[in-house]
Amino acid sequence: MTTTKPRYPQAILVSCEIPWDENENLLEDVFRHSVQTTLEQFNHLYIFGTAGEGYAVNTSQFQRIVNIFYDETRGDDVHPMVGLIGMSTAIIVEKLHYAYDVGFRIFQVSLPSWGTLTDAEVMTFFQAVCGVYPDAQFLHYNLPRAGRVLEASDYRPLVDAIPNLVATKNTGGGHTRAAALVSQVGELQHFLGEGNLLQGCLYGECSLLATFGSLSPLKVKTYFEAAQQNDFATMLTLQQGFHDLLMDLFAELVGERRIDGAYDKLWVRLGGFEDMTLRLLSPYHGFSETQFQACKRLLHNKYADWLSLRE
Repeated sequence: MTTTKPRYPQAILVSCEIPWDENENLLEDVFRHSVQTTLEQFNHLYIFGTAGEGYAVNTSQFQRIVNIFYDETRGDDVHPMVGLIGMSTAIIVEKLHYAYDVGFRIFQVSLPSWGTLTDAEVMTFFQAVCGVYPDAQFLHYNLPRAGRVLEASDYRPLVDAIPNLVATKNTGGGHTRAAALVSQVGELQHFLGEGNLLQGCLYGECSLLATFGSLSPLKVKTYFEAAQQNDFATMLTLQQGFHDLLMDLFAELVGERRIDGAYDKLWVRLGGFEDMTLRLLSPYHGFSETQFQACKRLLHNKYADWLSLRE
């Protein structure tokens, strides 16, 4: 196992989704309540990843939601993060300037996706974004939608050159990528998913990007606590449970492939937050009320002990 101390604390990271009405207007009261509900369980939270529709909002929506999120995440031991998704460095830096001026200091970035970046362009991008505010911290959201998935060997020159690149989100790649990231680039705190956290923990400290934080927070926290204690037997049992739960839910939604936010809004509502709307900003489609009810029946019939378990 690696003994390198990561630059960012070990934690559970969860996404906050944005509720829209039928005219694509923000439901501000519902959003505020959603953030408050999340803070009852978790203190590392973010807006505007893929699930949070960070790719879809216009400038005024981005700014308004950033302001509200800042209002709702003031407090001791709360670590809010703002996602910065854009088609160019200039757009991402423009968003960064606004959120930094509001008061945020932790940010999540993904690579511009119009054209796949070369090694030199990856370095240019991170230097241009992370270098704007040396006192800020940056997490890299590593996903195929960006056109290029960075591997451990790609992160090494970035880690050496950019001290405020502190973490990654990596939910794909299975055992091989989790092992390489944690063992070879341990300076970064790697947020892995329910499906690959166990594999990463075999090689050193890593963290959890919780898909099911809103649906079953106690199971998620038990899984993370087992990771902290290297309790691999408990982790294996829970990892199998998360896998089976996800596959059963996907079976109810067969043939209905959606963008990430559709699933995450569904999980939030299935977890008991009934005010979360299933709508997505145009042109993407969320799931229907009929599909929600089918998944709800599945959960109550087969996973009652997992559903909306809260302290």
